[in-house]
Amino acid sequence: MKTKKNFLLGAVTFLGLTAFLTPELAFAQQLGISRTNLQRHDISVLGYETIQARIDFEVNSAFGMHNHPGEEVIYVLEGTFEYQIEGDKPIVLKAGDVLFIPAGKNHSARNVGDVKATELATYIVEKNKPLLVMKK
Repeated sequence: MKTKKNFLLGAVTFLGLTAFLTPELAFAQQLGISRTNLQRHDISVLGYETIQARIDFEVNSAFGMHNHPGEEVIYVLEGTFEYQIEGDKPIVLKAGDVLFIPAGKNHSARNVGDVKATELATYIVEKNKPLLVMKK
């Protein structure tokens, strides 16, 4: 009985960590991009949470088309980015600029400057869904 409980506890822990780390696994596949999770909290809207992360792009790095199960609010901390939101013209933003990406909208980002570029990404998303879904 104790072995079964330990197995179940381990499985639940693994699934919880996998759900939280899934974005990092996707980022790890994108050479030159790193993500640092800063905070994650439930919000007053039932079934939603906010997640905040710092995302660093080395020179010439890019993150492909993807979407989120909620809104993303971006604040560029340093460098120059080109963002492409599906259906819109590309937009270039530099340190101090902001961008709002609607829920479920495919988008991509790339560092178009000659120095590291960093963004502060704040997500307001549905809980228990993958934070990031790559477009196939």
